[in-house]
Amino acid sequence: MSTVEPLKITASQEASIEKVAAFLVRFGMTTPALFTLETMRPLSYVGSQFMHILTPAISTFLTSEAWNEMADLLEDRRGMDYVLERIEKADRERTS
Repeated sequence: MSTVEPLKITASQEASIEKVAAFLVRFGMTTPALFTLETMRPLSYVGSQFMHILTPAISTFLTSEAWNEMADLLEDRRGMDYVLERIEKADRERTS
């Protein structure tokens, strides 16, 4: 019997996701972001590796360390679920 280890999310990963979610909601990009992430779900690992390539370009928004930690989170498919949930939660909080 194999046991699945729970997804581990660091405080800095959580803070980075919250920042990205708030940005998406603030600029009305919730639906396009959710749609894009859902369609990319099967390729979450490949996408996370692409994020590592984009690290230098994103440094104006997040630190390189925070961006890389988000990419590490997305290497696990459950990380994608977490990101989607946080974006949806941020959107609900803004509209309520």
